[in-house]
Amino acid sequence: MTVTFHVLGPLEVRSAGRAVRVSGRKPKLLLATLLLDAGRVVSADQLVEVLWPRCAPRSAQANLRTYVSSLRSDLAGADSGPLLRGDGSGYAIDVPDGALDLLAFEDLAAQARYADALALWRGAPLADLPGHPLWDRRLEPLQELRLYAAERLIGQRVERGDHAGAVSELRALLTEHPYREDLWSRLLLALHGGGRKAEALRAYAAVRARLVDELGVEPGAELRRAYETILADEAPPPVPHQLPPDVPDFTGRSEELAALARPFTIAVISGAPGAGKSTLAVHAAHALRGRFPAGQLYLDLDGKEPAELLAEALRALGVESPPATLHERSALLRSLLAEQPMLLLLDEALDAAQVRPLLPGNDCAVIVTSRRRITELPGALQIDLGELPPQEALLLLGRIAGADRVAREHEEALAIVSACGRLPLALRSVGARLAGRPGWSLAVLRQRLADDRLGELKEVRASLDRSYRYLPDEAASTLGTLGLLGGSAQPGWVVGPALDRHRADDVTDLLVDVNLLELVGTDPVGQPRYRLPDLIRRHALGREPDRAGLARVLAAWTATTEHAMERLPTTVFSLTTAVVPRWRLPETTLERLTSDPLSWFDAEHEALAGAVGVAAQAGLAASAWGLAAAMVPYLDLHCHLDTWQRTHTVALAAARAAGDTYGEAAMLRGLAQVALYQDRYEEAAAGFTLSRRLFRELGDTRAEATSVCGLGAVSQFSGGQARSLGHFRQALAMFLAAGDQHGEAFARQAIGRACLKSGDLAQASESLGQAMRLAQELGDAHREGCVCLQMGNLHQAMSFHRHALEIFESLGDRHCGAYALQSLAGLQVARGELAPASAGLERSLLVFQELGDRSGEASTTQLLGELHHSAGRTGLALDYLKQASELRRALPV
Repeated sequence: MTVTFHVLGPLEVRSAGRAVRVSGRKPKLLLATLLLDAGRVVSADQLVEVLWPRCAPRSAQANLRTYVSSLRSDLAGADSGPLLRGDGSGYAIDVPDGALDLLAFEDLAAQARYADALALWRGAPLADLPGHPLWDRRLEPLQELRLYAAERLIGQRVERGDHAGAVSELRALLTEHPYREDLWSRLLLALHGGGRKAEALRAYAAVRARLVDELGVEPGAELRRAYETILADEAPPPVPHQLPPDVPDFTGRSEELAALARPFTIAVISGAPGAGKSTLAVHAAHALRGRFPAGQLYLDLDGKEPAELLAEALRALGVESPPATLHERSALLRSLLAEQPMLLLLDEALDAAQVRPLLPGNDCAVIVTSRRRITELPGALQIDLGELPPQEALLLLGRIAGADRVAREHEEALAIVSACGRLPLALRSVGARLAGRPGWSLAVLRQRLADDRLGELKEVRASLDRSYRYLPDEAASTLGTLGLLGGSAQPGWVVGPALDRHRADDVTDLLVDVNLLELVGTDPVGQPRYRLPDLIRRHALGREPDRAGLARVLAAWTATTEHAMERLPTTVFSLTTAVVPRWRLPETTLERLTSDPLSWFDAEHEALAGAVGVAAQAGLAASAWGLAAAMVPYLDLHCHLDTWQRTHTVALAAARAAGDTYGEAAMLRGLAQVALYQDRYEEAAAGFTLSRRLFRELGDTRAEATSVCGLGAVSQFSGGQARSLGHFRQALAMFLAAGDQHGEAFARQAIGRACLKSGDLAQASESLGQAMRLAQELGDAHREGCVCLQMGNLHQAMSFHRHALEIFESLGDRHCGAYALQSLAGLQVARGELAPASAGLERSLLVFQELGDRSGEASTTQLLGELHHSAGRTGLALDYLKQASELRRALPV
């Protein structure tokens, strides 16, 4: 059974429509105090103060508990459930939604349902109780809200032409507020508007006499102006209702609408072209109409000067001849709106300078829409619109094209929504197309969007065209270059080389401000990253983008990557030439970006791989292979073999298409190295052989030596130890001739490893010692780790293996680290340390499997089988040994 509480008039409690008796004055005062703060605890001290305003008895707290008990009993008789609660410090009453007229009134007023809200009032709040100052903090704002609601209701009646109803409401208000001249002014105009001119003049005479006799003042300007309007027999000033029509199928944007439903002075709605800024503004403005009965002004600011716009607004307010100057027009608009607060919708604003002269004074509300983020208006509510969430985008498409149709072809609908970038303008465009073609399947539209996206989305293309009207040439050019770079996020520095200047933050900031470039975050290096939304990118590509700008950006990627590569712990086998284009960033920028080269590569390696593809597609072969080659030391160090394979394959095709022999050789050598790591020995040998021949024809001894080293590794892994040693010694001679000490260190280590395999321990020790000395002199920590690994095998010393493992782990080289774990485990098994050996082998096995190193996987599996056999776990050992045998059989011979 529903119990309701009523405080907007005498205190009442009702159950099923019948009054519930509350016994005694003090329980009523207690209930009234709790209801005014329904849902919140009122302290016992405050309740005592209300119940005994002059002097509380010593037993006040005990008496209070008695009155609470009595009130509980009265409410329990109404089957209301446990409404009263105490928490030790005081008491509270919890009422269900809609059960307290005070809260219902506030909710209805917030929804601009003023007639329903005012109908809840039965007189002065708690008129049957003596009241208390503690109540005033709640009742005074309530009375103000009641007066506000009454004024808005009167405005609505006047709008509808119900002058008699407005007069009745105004007379009732004036009974309570006899000196409110604004109410008298509205009464005069309502009487006049209803054809009751004589009554209006008599009312003016009465209020003037009262003001003069009782207060000694003449009527104010607003009241006199209303009187003069009546004397001149003029029609009241027009009430503008200029809002464009609302859309009946408005969808989503609940958070933004909630923000616009709360009180504000200025709200700025910004967003990318097609995001639905104007549609949201109009929808929100229609919801706010009831709060502004004096009128709603709409101004389309697109391409207009403030003076022209002010003249348009003043004419709408009845000013036939606006003043001559901008300043005078702005001042007059503020004066007129100060007397009759209105809602202003300023659509398609260019910037703050265009908006400022149009701003009224207090009590008005202004909604501004703009493609630019206008942040210079103090106190403005900022609403930045992005794409719709997927479900809301689908819902909007369904409301326009038909919900059943969208549900039937759900996958096609999802593809269409994605092609539209989830932008409301695009969705409305395709939705209307589908609604007008009921015979189409959604697959037809999906294919047409795939064939010619912006050709199908003409409204979006037109909107994007308008965005370019106020863009400087540099900003427009930047969009084209970013479009050529693809849809992935780019670091902010790319705009500099795109424009061939070192700092271009001004252009980046502008493009972000006008919502044509999206700031997606900051990368681990501290660089802001930006993305060009797909439809904006497609539009930019259709405007003949600057391919020279693209070439400079790719050249900057190459130079920056080489700079970072030089700081890596190993750069062996890096291949490049002076013919590769480079554009160098300022030294301070380079230092900041690459101070931690591994972190930079981690943040950028996907972008770099994308840039290789972009360069290849654009026919910039030297940039494609030069950038791919510069990435090799990092890709090798961190075992990004898929990226290595992908970039080199793309760049190889570009080099061959361009007839770039050096680029072809460099990419062949890189791909052969990947094949070697993945045990594709025949393919690796072919790649190393062909790249060696090309480098020899070009006369590049050092580059040829890198290919010879590759052939040595292939021979070693496929069992040709003597042939392997011959290749490494040949490579050493070539590195010495070329003066390449890093290559010399590699070759000496490789010779040491080959000698160790063949049992020539003395030569192995000599070569590894020379390699260690060179690595330490060069500061090549990675080479030092590789040599340590071999010296550990040579001397059967775990300390070398542990040092190698520490080096590889510090450098993030999981592949070499796996081999160090394998070698360390072999020594641990020999010493009977089976548990740590097993753990190390399991770790290395996972790495080999992940990287596709079948040779490493086979040898580690074999060692695990032997370990379990020595531990007496025969069944498990046999499983590992069988698996190792199968892996070895699958390896190339």
